[in-house]
Amino acid sequence: MADDGPKATMGDPQEARAGAPGAQSGEFSLMMAGVGGQGLVLLSSVIGAAGVIANSRVVTGEQHGLSQRSGSIQVHLRIGQSVRSPLIPVGGADALLSLEALEALRYIEYLRDGGVAILNSRVMHPVTETGELVKDRKRPQRYMGLGDIVKRVEAVTPHVLTMDALELARAAGNPLTENVVLLGGVSALEAFPIPPGALREAVARVVPKRALEANLRAFELGARAARERFCRFLACREM
Repeated sequence: MADDGPKATMGDPQEARAGAPGAQSGEFSLMMAGVGGQGLVLLSSVIGAAGVIANSRVVTGEQHGLSQRSGSIQVHLRIGQSVRSPLIPVGGADALLSLEALEALRYIEYLRDGGVAILNSRVMHPVTETGELVKDRKRPQRYMGLGDIVKRVEAVTPHVLTMDALELARAAGNPLTENVVLLGGVSALEAFPIPPGALREAVARVVPKRALEANLRAFELGARAARERFCRFLACREM
């Protein structure tokens, strides 16, 4: 891994711990976002299976329509025995997990005050953005970069974590395991109610056998990166 790999951008450490997600209600709501082809729906299936293994109630609401066209994808995921509706209200998510950085801006309104935003550092510019630059190259424009995205997210919450999931996925042996890298990152948070062991078992049940070893490595690398970079700001579970 490169020296400038996963980074954490946070506010005051004590303030961040005080705002830990899911600490008061006994429930946990996770808003997941990405683009078609990143394995967001598979990630939802893994967490759902892990909930069954851990005897935790998991309810999801998924958008499938654009999954084959690199379009915006969202998954509402709620964990808790009293949860009934799969939909997270605006301002009700304890955490936002974005497999593509720009998508964090599209769904940031769902994140509650003091919530955690976990972003993949990969930026995949939509055609609506690239098309404008191609049509008028003389007009002063530039692509929005990761720093611009993080700055905008920080206007909503100081608890912003960025991780180079693609780099870690390649280190795991399969660049398609970015989603499981980020799952490993989420699993390190103490407030996330499903234990890592159940998540590992669910990965083994859901992903194809030929890709199992790489996915399990991706999970461990994501969890390790989160603990090394994020746990001085947020309460983390023992792995």
